[in-house]
Amino acid sequence: MTPSTRKRALLLRNPKARRGQESIDPILQRLEAGGLDVAVETFEALPEIARDIVRLRDRADLVIVCGGDGSVSSAALAAMESGLPLGIMPMGTANDLARTLDIPMDLPAAADVIARGATRLVDVGTVNGHAFFNVASIGLSSELAQSLDPALKKRFGRLGYAVAAMKVLTRASHFSAKITEKGRTTEVETYQIAVGNGRHYGGGNVVEETAEIDDGHLDLYSLEMKNLWKLALMLRSFRSGTHGAWQEVRTARCVEFEIETKRPMPVNTDGEIVTATPAHFKVHPQAISIFAPVGGALPGTNRPPLYHR
Repeated sequence: MTPSTRKRALLLRNPKARRGQESIDPILQRLEAGGLDVAVETFEALPEIARDIVRLRDRADLVIVCGGDGSVSSAALAAMESGLPLGIMPMGTANDLARTLDIPMDLPAAADVIARGATRLVDVGTVNGHAFFNVASIGLSSELAQSLDPALKKRFGRLGYAVAAMKVLTRASHFSAKITEKGRTTEVETYQIAVGNGRHYGGGNVVEETAEIDDGHLDLYSLEMKNLWKLALMLRSFRSGTHGAWQEVRTARCVEFEIETKRPMPVNTDGEIVTATPAHFKVHPQAISIFAPVGGALPGTNRPPLYHR
């Protein structure tokens, strides 16, 4: 392959990710064998990702993020602005965006996906101007994100989430909120409101059984049960995305939502607290290209994903 046909990749590495201390040499070898010249940058804090993309955008043909869902979401707006396609090295704990796009958890195999060059056009969600690919939430998940010890998360992965979740559930309380869609406002008493852009979240839960990351809308659910411990009976339905069948779960689908609470409450996007209520949620259809394996029709449809080469 001649130098003129090789592409330039900017690889951004998060050493604080769960797998962030693993050697990236096998990744670099696969990328370079696939025709990419790779420049590596290490970041210590998520805001640095966007700054690096903006600073180095003229020296790259694509961006690769080595980290978890929070790291990838932090790159979204800068990648959208630059027009650069995005590659994912799933080195976090949950890696739900990689799961949604069928990107392998094996890192050299994920590098091969990028080297092959096929990209999938996907939607990006925003809340108060902050991007998310999977889900943004208010209530239980935000409390979990705040209470989760980073060292526990890195060492024990999903088990660390489970331990922190049990602590959150024992002291959880519902809150009052107003949900506005299409000019109609509904007042609710809820334990959590989640707004999904993609399909998977929380380590493999499904936002809604028909949800896809390129369907052009957001899926909302609100947990409005009296007894929070009923969640234990609902776990299987959350894994399949059928939780909307429970009468205690309110669901809605729209391109924009407004959520207000009596007092400001933190908003968790893809595992990171980024803003607070009042919150304006919006979907940006087909906003970014992400390297992904070429597959067949989407689950439950005859519609193939949108790919480019």
